[in-house]
Amino acid sequence: MNDEPPEERGTPVGRRVLLGTLGLGALGVVTAPALQRGLEGFLGAAADKDPTGLTGLLPNGGGFRYYSVTSSVPQKTAETYRLTVDGLVANPTTYTLADLRALPQTRLVKDVQCVTGWRVPGTPFEGVRLSRLLDAAGVRSSAGAVRFTCFDGAYTESLTLDQARRSDILVALRMQDKELAHEHGGPVRLYVAPMYFYKSAKWLSGITVTEHVEPGYWEERGYDVNAWVGRSNGRDDDPTN
Repeated sequence: MNDEPPEERGTPVGRRVLLGTLGLGALGVVTAPALQRGLEGFLGAAADKDPTGLTGLLPNGGGFRYYSVTSSVPQKTAETYRLTVDGLVANPTTYTLADLRALPQTRLVKDVQCVTGWRVPGTPFEGVRLSRLLDAAGVRSSAGAVRFTCFDGAYTESLTLDQARRSDILVALRMQDKELAHEHGGPVRLYVAPMYFYKSAKWLSGITVTEHVEPGYWEERGYDVNAWVGRSNGRDDDPTN
């Protein structure tokens, strides 16, 4: 998942670098919110360029771990960001960030549960219900699933059409009552509240309606396609909903 620690250890780093990075992780626990925000930005930028993956193992003050499946991710601004909705739809559409912000927004406060075990309780997400974008596009009768692509160029995810139409699935623009930062998958990410966090694809760029579910990045590497928290991947975590 794109908020997961990596499976590979990567290239070894020096002891001073590792201890210094760990020290910064500990600092986020005790510093003021402004310094924590600075730490989040530092770790996000460092993880974005870290071939070792070690920075992805460190939680920030909010309990999240930064990880990308690519060595770097381009940054998108309000001017350059685009989200396409296409596939088996009557009205393919491209949204700017301003377009998405102008639509009715839904706020959810749920626990975030990672399949590797860590949990961040009571995390607010705000955005547009995915079902609203699907309805606007006019899903064709032959459709049965939705595929998501990301502007990191590698990550993908899928949901069945019934799952995608749930009221607790968002195209999220805000997280923890702030604009969605790049390191958290901004400016727009998917948020699938009742499933493990690898389903909540970061850096969302495309929503394609398809006939059948296509396994996503982590499903191709052994994770469950249906990732209900506590009922999949061999785990018994408490549900997030």
